[in-house]
Amino acid sequence: MDAAYLSYSIDHVHLRSRDPVAAAGFYVTVFGAREVDRVGDPVSRVVLDLGGLRVFIEQAPADIAEAAVPPHRGIEHIGLRVADIDAALADLAARGIPLAIRLTQVNPALRTAFLDGPDGVRIELLERGGRA
Repeated sequence: MDAAYLSYSIDHVHLRSRDPVAAAGFYVTVFGAREVDRVGDPVSRVVLDLGGLRVFIEQAPADIAEAAVPPHRGIEHIGLRVADIDAALADLAARGIPLAIRLTQVNPALRTAFLDGPDGVRIELLERGGRA
């Protein structure tokens, strides 16, 4: 089949964690993700819906390497779009969640800030569209 006729769409992001339940709790508490499923007893995977993105958080084997410190090759971060980045950052600050990279005006139509989630996952908050 010709590649021009193929269609791709995002299905999920797959994360590994030493404690998938605790990691999932972070995404639920901080970003309002919704827990969809837990697999295994004890839990070996938690499935979340994070703003329409399915996130699998799987139990990492004991011998797996620690996450690389950004910047690095491979998946560098997860980007979460917000309508009002100032309100989002005020909410994070009120809950004691520090930023890894402060608010930056990348260009007139894009403002970003970064925080670190569980297991070395870097998370970007971004507001597109510009502000007066």
